[in-house]
Amino acid sequence: MKKIAMVFVLSLYATSALAKVNVVATLPFIGSLAKEIGGDRIDITVLIKSNQDPHFVEAKPSMILAVRKADILIYNGLDLEIGYLPVLIESSKNPAIQPGKAGNLDCSRYVAPIERLPSADRSMGDVHPLGNPHYIYSPKNIFRVAEGITEVLSAVDSVNAVFYMESFAAFKERFNKKQAEWGKGQLKEKKFIAYHNMFSYLSSEFGFQIKGYIEAKPGIPPSAGHIEGLIEAMKRERPDAIIITPDAGRKETEFLTQKTGVKTIILPRDVGSTPAAKDWFSLMDEILSLLQ
Repeated sequence: MKKIAMVFVLSLYATSALAKVNVVATLPFIGSLAKEIGGDRIDITVLIKSNQDPHFVEAKPSMILAVRKADILIYNGLDLEIGYLPVLIESSKNPAIQPGKAGNLDCSRYVAPIERLPSADRSMGDVHPLGNPHYIYSPKNIFRVAEGITEVLSAVDSVNAVFYMESFAAFKERFNKKQAEWGKGQLKEKKFIAYHNMFSYLSSEFGFQIKGYIEAKPGIPPSAGHIEGLIEAMKRERPDAIIITPDAGRKETEFLTQKTGVKTIILPRDVGSTPAAKDWFSLMDEILSLLQ
């Protein structure tokens, strides 16, 4: 009987050790970072598509089902998912991923946000009082987020904590090499016009300037008067390019290019937006290469 009991206990332990952590990420880059750390010890479900604007997402039954099964829910934060994530969390009835629980990981708690607003109202457009949420393009912040994901995975799945820490060490080594490569780029003298205020972290860390925005206010299509004013400003400033993502701004940028001769650069929004952007590192490689 003792031998049978021992075999049973060992069997339970083995099953527990082999069980993968079920991770749900809202955005592709978050799923990519989680996979860098979690490797084959986790299963990843990503809710939002690579070229989908996360500002305009509605909760779907399939999303609720995914969140209901999650051991860890990882999201961008800074209210980027405010339109759908609270509904998913509440409707899932999953105690593990409720606010304040170990399985609820708001990545922005590891971020140093910029452009905080003391107050905001709808007349200002689609603004984010907690700070600019597009830190996906900020190596400094992404490193902290990867570290945070490591901490949470290690806490929720302590059996594999050493594996996660070793994965983070490999991530850190790769990160340091890439930082050295990216630092050799020549962006500090460049000037750009952008469609949406997505690239503030990128411009701050790599030294280029955003001289204007096609959106007069975030999330609000530009008026004819704003476009005309932008054309005059572009003729004076002579920016190097207009930068947009695939999901917005093509019609306006074609018009601006026609009127000013300033080229348009389409940057991948997220991991998976292009065949080359296979993970966060290659996403940054492509973006920085396109801006050179």
